[in-house]
Amino acid sequence: MYNSKSFISISRFLRVAALNAVIGTTLLGCVAAAVGVGAASITSVDVVHDRRSLGEYFDDNAIELTLKQHILRDSALRNNTHLNGTSFNGILLLTGEISDESTKQQITNYATNIDGVRQVVDETRIAGKTAFFSRTNDTWLTSKVKSMMFKNLKLDANRIKVKSEYGNVYLMGIVTAAEADAATQIASSVRGVVRVVKVFEYQS
Repeated sequence: MYNSKSFISISRFLRVAALNAVIGTTLLGCVAAAVGVGAASITSVDVVHDRRSLGEYFDDNAIELTLKQHILRDSALRNNTHLNGTSFNGILLLTGEISDESTKQQITNYATNIDGVRQVVDETRIAGKTAFFSRTNDTWLTSKVKSMMFKNLKLDANRIKVKSEYGNVYLMGIVTAAEADAATQIASSVRGVVRVVKVFEYQS
């Protein structure tokens, strides 16, 4: 039987290995293995731009993958739901469509108990799966919002994670109040955005 906590333990082992590879390659001035290359590229994005540590970055990826694995293993969930889990610094955002209230509660309970999750923000809807066109539009909205953020010289777009669902745009990250306001204003200005939801952690 699959054990999510075992998966997280493996992920954390790999995280430590990646950290050691980064330290080793930095000291030696060369990259000796593929894991070193991957870890170094992650470091350049998540240490320089992202306010999470490298370890927290890996933990968030492990949380998202654990939820995906849970959905894929359950045929009823896989066939009757369209669920996305987006984690940032242990805050897990759930979006998508779920067939009924009982299933919604089941998923929320599971998500809450994933190792590393500090908070679950449930934005799922009781509804049938959205059409392909709607999902394509959400992908376009996410890309448009991110591109607009990158054009704003006062905002580091790499520090903000954007997720779109059914025209709603969710903003995640560790930001200052000024950064949150700027990001919200940019997202709100994009044509097609129905609502902007801030799922930020604030830095003084």
